[in-house]
Amino acid sequence: MTGFGKIVAELPNKKVTVELKSLNSKQLDLNLRIHPLYREKEMQLRNELMQNIERGKIDLTVTIDCIGRDTSVQINQPVLENYLSQVKEVAERMHLNEPSDWFLTLLRLPEIVKTDVGELDETEWEAVHTAFVNAMGMLNDFRVQEGEMLERFFAEKIGNISQLLKEVDPYEEERIEKIRVRISDSLNKFAEIEYDKTRFEQEMMYYIDKLDINEEKSRLDNHLKYFIDTMENGHGQGKKLGFIAQEIGREINTLGSKSNHLEIQKIVVRMKDELEQIKEQLLNVL
Repeated sequence: MTGFGKIVAELPNKKVTVELKSLNSKQLDLNLRIHPLYREKEMQLRNELMQNIERGKIDLTVTIDCIGRDTSVQINQPVLENYLSQVKEVAERMHLNEPSDWFLTLLRLPEIVKTDVGELDETEWEAVHTAFVNAMGMLNDFRVQEGEMLERFFAEKIGNISQLLKEVDPYEEERIEKIRVRISDSLNKFAEIEYDKTRFEQEMMYYIDKLDINEEKSRLDNHLKYFIDTMENGHGQGKKLGFIAQEIGREINTLGSKSNHLEIQKIVVRMKDELEQIKEQLLNVL
């Protein structure tokens, strides 16, 4: 389930941005990118995320923007001077021209720029942690809103399938009458031929049972109601809803194969379309 939360903590000499993003995943997958100053708190943040978020690919980013002249990034002057001295010496010894832009050349060399992480101030960490908690709450609120939207979507699609199931009834009466007429006509053609009546009755029972779709209709109706009841039973039902959707699909397929009627098969195709939309969105459900 997707979500987003972002909070900026305003501190005297810096701004700390806490950003949380979530994407769909079958399990909880945490990816933390934290400024080195707060690295020692990474395990605490991981634990809090695991306690408050059930599932998803979660990206946490904590960055610092310095305000004013104070910054943790410094030019390492002794190293720069040492590089300068060595470059001049090599250039003179090898009769090479000195660089036209010393700063551009020297700033590319390793260890010229250093970052002073410093000590983590507890007052500062409290402000950053509060921002993290608020961002996590914003993320969960976002996911709750998406969940409510999905609930309405599923209810609509299940309702559509249920309505389509009711549309089968008029065609079923027509279908049964056509089958009855076809069997009667066939019997009349062979009226003078002797046959085993017991075997004939057995074959007729088998044939009628294969064409009867009342059981499939009843099971499909029960699965639709079970889907709604499960959805309203709270969170953590994603996998269960997936299993129920599979059973709904199985009954729809059987209904189509046994109907032997063009209009009912058209209705079955529309049912499958509604069900496929449900299955696509079930991947977003916890």
